[in-house]
Parts: sequence; structure tokens; C-alpha cells
Amino acid sequence: KATETQNPEPQGPGRGNARRGQQHAGARELASLYSPGKRCQEWISVILCFSLMAFNFIHLLANFHLGYSWSILLGIVAGILTADFASGLVHWGADTWGSVDLPIFGKAFIRPFREHHIDPTAITRHDFIETNGDNCMLTIVPLANMAFNFLTLSPVEIYHIYPWYCYLFALAIFVTLTNQIHKWSHTYFGLPRWVVFLQHCHIILPRKHHRIHHVAPHETYFCITTGWLNYPMEKLGFWRNLEDLIQSVTGEKPRADDLKWAQKVK
Repeated sequence: KATETQNPEPQGPGRGNARRGQQHAGARELASLYSPGKRCQEWISVILCFSLMAFNFIHLLANFHLGYSWSILLGIVAGILTADFASGLVHWGADTWGSVDLPIFGKAFIRPFREHHIDPTAITRHDFIETNGDNCMLTIVPLANMAFNFLTLSPVEIYHIYPWYCYLFALAIFVTLTNQIHKWSHTYFGLPRWVVFLQHCHIILPRKHHRIHHVAPHETYFCITTGWLNYPMEKLGFWRNLEDLIQSVTGEKPRADDLKWAQKVK
């Protein structure tokens, strides 16, 4: 009973009758594949990411000019939109293609996506490091490049590329926070009021909005940073058309591995 009340995400056809949640056979097996090596990679990624983020933020403040106010605002909005699209692309790719059996990559990066569909609230039991480690890893190289440029470029050169750096910094922040925002969209109790406010204003991914994705077979509404792009992408048939193209070229069926894990009973 407790597991069922903690899983408000709806189910649709095509998933069989296997029970979802912590007790699902596939969920238990996938959770057991989380390794010490993976944990170490996540710790290193989080430390490097937030150290670089703090360094770059200080230098952005030090080089701030009022004359670029509108360019900065535009850059920030563009960064958020880019992060939302990137979250959709990665989410769609990992949900739809690949296998947990792939060497290294499968267990490290495909596994959490498979676990999430059969135990959607598992993410709410993950701590900050496990939740955000992989996203932090993605931003280390661009943040390191930005930090290097702040140390080596002249003030005049920094002045000319400042709006671009505001775009990159906003993109890095929202990419870093995407899985935390995703976790909040599955958390139905105990959220801080400011998080609930941001969800209600649709500044970050709302809980009700994200539930659309969790109707099996999980083939729509992949953008999980703000969710702003989900409706237009759905109307354009963007993901469906991309899947049809890839299937016609490769013969691979979308979400075959995801369905295999969902139907696992032992």
C-alpha cells in the first residue's frame, strides 16, 4: 500500500501487469547496479562543477556592465530554452534507444532512465550527489573553458563576449539543475514553498505537467528543465518523426529495452 501511494504517476497500456515501484523485479536489479565507481565519478563531478560555477559567477559580477542589460536578459532566456531542449534530447535518447547491457555507458547512464520508468519515485530517495552528479559532469568542460578565458583574456575582450558568457552560464546552471528540478516534479510532500511557487508559475517543471510523460509508453513530453518546449515539440511531432527516421534507417524499435525492463518479473 505504501509503495502505491507514493507512486501517483499514471500508467497506460503496453506495460503488462507487472507491479511498479520499489518491489518491481527490474527496479530492484537496476538499483543494485549503482556502483562505488559511479558514486566516485558523481562526487568528483559535483565538486568540480560547483567550484567552477562559483569562480565564474564572481568574475561575471566583476565584469558586469549596465549597457548590456537587455543582451544579458536575452542570453539568460536563451540559455534556459537551450537547457530545456537539451534535457529533452538527452531524455528522449536515453529513454528510447540503447541498452543497460552496453559496455560502461549502459550501467552508468542508461540504467537510471530504465529504473525511473518502473520506479518513478526512486529519484526522490536519491541524495544530492546521485541526483545531480551526471548533469554536473556535462558542464565541467564549458565552465572550465570559461574560467580559463576569464584568467587569460583582457578586460576589453571579456566586455565584447560578456553576453555570450551570460548565455553559457545560464545554460550551465539549468543543465546542472535539470535532474534536481526533475526530482522535485516527483516529490509530492515536503517541498519548500519557493519550489512549489516556481512550479506553479511554470518557471521550472511543474508536477502535473511532467505526469504526462509518465503515461506508458513514455513517448512524449521529454523536456524536463522547464517543460516550456514540450507542447510545441509535441505539436510539431518532433520526437515521433525523429524516431521514425532512425527506425527506418537502423531497423531498431524505439523503447524496446525500456519495455523489456518494465515487463521483468524475476
